[in-house]
Amino acid sequence: MNTGSDEPGEVAVASNETGTNEAHDEPHRGLGSRAPEFVKARRLLHVSWQVGVFIIGLAVVVTGIIMLPLPGPGWVVIFGGMAIWATEFVWAQLVLRWTKRKVTEAAQRALDPKVRRRNIILTSIGLVIVAVLAGIYLWKFGIVMPWKIENQ
Repeated sequence: MNTGSDEPGEVAVASNETGTNEAHDEPHRGLGSRAPEFVKARRLLHVSWQVGVFIIGLAVVVTGIIMLPLPGPGWVVIFGGMAIWATEFVWAQLVLRWTKRKVTEAAQRALDPKVRRRNIILTSIGLVIVAVLAGIYLWKFGIVMPWKIENQ
């Protein structure tokens, strides 16, 4: 088992080292298997359950990885596979908690007025640079439509 104990129903609990008030946002959940009690009570059935959850989660994560270069919501599917793994494995639960904390911190930083102003200024400068480069290219080479190309 991944909880460090062979006793059914026991779960490991991670400490909240971030200093955030996660306990106020959502009820605190212990880490460990979310399998039904009758599954956890039988070791062979629980191991089979974990293998099944791992295989299904792996299939979803691999599908998400394939979607990264292809059209589709690759990252969303990868985190969906991680959520499937998190129903059974402590390491996946910890990864999802860490990811959620980092995404929340990034969202709060992005809402800071100084950061927003800086991002708008940098985006504007980038757009001006792209427009100048496109203008230079068009001035030097012009636009030639594919159906008007000579010397084919």
